[in-house]
Amino acid sequence: MMAGEAADAHSVVATIQPAITLLGLGIGAALASRALRLNPIVGYLGLGLALASLGLAPDFSGPLVAAISEAGVMFLLFNLGLHFSLGRIRAEAGNIFGFGSLQMLVAGGGFAVLFWALGLPVMFAVIAGFGMGLSSTAVVIGLIRERGQEDCPVGRAAQSILIFQDIAAILLLVTAGALASGGDLAPALGIAGAKALAAFGIAVLFARFLTEPLFGLIARAGTTEVYTATALFIALAAGWATGMAGLSLTLGAFLGGMAVADSRYRILVQTEIDAFRGLFMSFFFISVGLGIDPALLVADWQLVTIMTAGVIALKCAFNVIAGVLNRWSVPGSIQLGFLLGQGSEFTLVLLALPAVAGLAEARLVSAMVTAIAISLAVTPFVSNMGRKLAGRLRQGPPDTKLAGDDAPVLIIGLTPEGRALADALDFNDIGYLALEADQDRFQTALADGYHVHRANPADPRSWDAIGVGRRKVLVVATGATDVSREVTPLAQQRMPDVVRIIAVPQAGELAEMADLGLVPVDMSQSGGTARLIELVFSALGMTREVPVPGLARDDAMPRAA
Repeated sequence: MMAGEAADAHSVVATIQPAITLLGLGIGAALASRALRLNPIVGYLGLGLALASLGLAPDFSGPLVAAISEAGVMFLLFNLGLHFSLGRIRAEAGNIFGFGSLQMLVAGGGFAVLFWALGLPVMFAVIAGFGMGLSSTAVVIGLIRERGQEDCPVGRAAQSILIFQDIAAILLLVTAGALASGGDLAPALGIAGAKALAAFGIAVLFARFLTEPLFGLIARAGTTEVYTATALFIALAAGWATGMAGLSLTLGAFLGGMAVADSRYRILVQTEIDAFRGLFMSFFFISVGLGIDPALLVADWQLVTIMTAGVIALKCAFNVIAGVLNRWSVPGSIQLGFLLGQGSEFTLVLLALPAVAGLAEARLVSAMVTAIAISLAVTPFVSNMGRKLAGRLRQGPPDTKLAGDDAPVLIIGLTPEGRALADALDFNDIGYLALEADQDRFQTALADGYHVHRANPADPRSWDAIGVGRRKVLVVATGATDVSREVTPLAQQRMPDVVRIIAVPQAGELAEMADLGLVPVDMSQSGGTARLIELVFSALGMTREVPVPGLARDDAMPRAA
């Protein structure tokens, strides 16, 4: 019995050891990348290539590492879905189905014609060519998040195109599967399309009827761990469901995020999922680096170099052409084209299928796989080139935010003072986002029609999801001065340009709050609410002019100038 237990323990250790080793090495790679002012993605890919060069790639090819890598991509797509509500899907339909299909037609069709012209079999030219038209969702979305480009025109267009590419990738995989089985292609594609529509319909029904009641029930339980477990369950279960249906795991994860996107609990879910997303994605990028064949790099370095340069140059050129045909400006087309100028992890899967790989010379297929992996590694550099070139060709910054996309005021706590401020902003047509950690106040404010999300802004992990660094004014209306003391050092570092105003319940704390860099308002004296609102409008550059219903006449509110 003891011998059996020892054997079981040894088996468990052997299973988890590769993951633990990669986790430790990944931390070092991330720190080194930061020290060298490089994107962490470069560090992860470089670590994978270094391990492969040392002949250690087989040591990290176990099922646990593969599962964590796949989960990282699923969490990434789930996070993308959190930003694509049904309303945004409708608003971005032109980019998703118009621009997305145009990009695939130009880039995928361009590569397909090139492969056919080089004498490759027609079926290989079509599948591999359109596969080369795909871009890496994992790399591009990670880069967009790293740069804070989620809501700028280039970032939004890239995300829309990647959604369409994910759909196209499913069709390519179905085509390759039909080729392998020798079956009829048209019925297979029709069945895949019907399954995808059914999955989308289920996501819509879940978003409309189940999301809010589910999270409301969890909120009443008041347990943080349950939020985390629910967020993980939705992301993984949605991907599992579409995978069982023969569709992409990532498509299910995206639809799962989309089902939560319209919920008032979205920020809370995003906060819970972000830590897992970043951790698991590091495994994915390391795995891509492990997939580069060092022996091929040495033996066929000329072919690999030509292939890599050709893939990147042609992909960028095709994308720029698609952007111009879509009536984008040349600078915008260049920036977007270079951002999407790499191969895709889906293409690596396609080329690994025997039915596809068997249609071309093995040496050529291996060189294509290596070229794609290298293109993923150099994406940050190529994208920066496009960004700088676009910046030289246009006046003003290359990533101008969409007008009205970000509310300038963030209100923490819909207390009576917070509500009065929200009313004043709404009366003057100024956007705001309110956050409420207290479930009772959240439910009441929601019922009263306020723009409120359930979130805990005292947790710095939520700040990126909330977008605090992009706001102009942050107002703490909860009177929680103890939390302000704890988070102020990090807040000064993360949001140096944001005006932070706090409602202070006790006059004795005013000086301390001022010393911390906040603008304190004494709420123990009459007229405190009016002074709070006046300070907010003053920070926004507004003038005091028109009264707002609900406040006394001597507490007249400012109005937008």
